[in-house]
Amino acid sequence: MQIDVYDTYARSAKGQVIHFDVLVEKGAGADVAFKYAQDWLKEIGENPAGLEQSRCNFCHSENAHPVVE
Repeated sequence: MQIDVYDTYARSAKGQVIHFDVLVEKGAGADVAFKYAQDWLKEIGENPAGLEQSRCNFCHSENAHPVVE
């Protein structure tokens, strides 16, 4: 299975930069990656408003690790 990796940066409630990768199915698109990023920020107790669409950028495609599949 191929995945697209999005390099993502958000600002925490304390003003710190949070850097993480978002993995989506190949071709899913930036909107899906952005939604996943917002959902993850909520899960860790951060406000998704600290994320801007322009800070969630396609980086590369790769084969998914079996755990990710």
